[in-house]
Amino acid sequence: MSAIQKTYEEINARIKSGEAVVVTAEEMVDIVRAKGPEQAAREVDVVTTGTFSPMCSSGLFFNFGQMTPTIKASRVWLNKVSAYAGLAAVDAYIGATEPAEDDPLNKIYPGEFRYGGGHVIEDLVAGRKVFLEAKAYGTDCYLGRKMQKEITLADLPHALLCNPRNCYQNYNCAVNLSDKTVHTYMGMLKPHCRNANYCSAGELSPLLNDPHYQAIGLGTRIFLGGGVGFVTWHGSQHNPNALRSENGVPRRAAGTLMVQGDLKQMSSKWLRGVSILGYGSSLAVGIGVPIPILNAQMAAYTGVSDAEIFTQVVDYGYDYSNGIARNYGEVSYAMLKSGSIEVNGKQVPTAPLSSMVKAREIAETLKSWIRDRKFLLGRPAQLLPDMDPPPGSGPETEK
Repeated sequence: MSAIQKTYEEINARIKSGEAVVVTAEEMVDIVRAKGPEQAAREVDVVTTGTFSPMCSSGLFFNFGQMTPTIKASRVWLNKVSAYAGLAAVDAYIGATEPAEDDPLNKIYPGEFRYGGGHVIEDLVAGRKVFLEAKAYGTDCYLGRKMQKEITLADLPHALLCNPRNCYQNYNCAVNLSDKTVHTYMGMLKPHCRNANYCSAGELSPLLNDPHYQAIGLGTRIFLGGGVGFVTWHGSQHNPNALRSENGVPRRAAGTLMVQGDLKQMSSKWLRGVSILGYGSSLAVGIGVPIPILNAQMAAYTGVSDAEIFTQVVDYGYDYSNGIARNYGEVSYAMLKSGSIEVNGKQVPTAPLSSMVKAREIAETLKSWIRDRKFLLGRPAQLLPDMDPPPGSGPETEK
């Protein structure tokens, strides 16, 4: 029996005919374990993934329409949150972590950061009214100096969610070994290593199911914020050369995605403003990526389990903020999801910043879209940059 090889065109034809076999990444773990990668590749066409967690490097490009007299805005605010206006007359970009201008920040420590750019994006996608203010210095062709109006998402001529760095391929498990409580983007960490926080969906996480980026790249169609979006580049801080296990899965933070999509298609269920105590505001983003099972290797990659995915335990009380590259052991996601891990000889309770409930719902939703012939796979025009040297031959690959 020859090795199985499929194409995007063949899989999409099966989707169109209603014959495609689609399973979630969690389901694929059991299939590969029971039948092996080759048989799994023969039986399964698409594996769906999902993740839902705070993703700080997110934001919105928007056009807010002209007025009379026309205006070339130099400063823009939405609900008192500053947007970047150095693009064009009525184009702007608002970032998820931008705080409201009157926020006390950490002057009253720890700051609550009740409202920021992520909350503005949630308000818009929920259909709520947002107060827009714009100021300008005036030109001969743009006479206007000031604009104030209430807007909704429907009023915006253009609204593009554009996130430069989402969907991290693995991330640290954070602890605090200092003698005081610290407030970080990984949440509140108690002193003397009394809790451990992590942020990944593990075996459901998109890039952990395509560790060498053989199916994800420029043009990949995805579930984004409840609508359909696209991978448009590798994300900032993309690092394919991170230490990896023999199965190809990174043991540290590695690849990232730049993604974008029409905000008007999306839902506030899957885009939620987040306030992180003592740190700032952010945006929780729902992303699901379909993985085509082109061959047995892809089946093996998507069959990886939480017990086979490891990450580093990192001290955020001193090491992280001082740029010290040091870890206090490795733990699997099976251990993290069990509720406790061992660090320095003692049991430490764990908690996720990433929602497994919502990750499963995203994977199931994407699965239903494909099975109902509402979603076809996008063949990437260019795959994400992979590690160099090739897998298995570099000094960063652990044997």
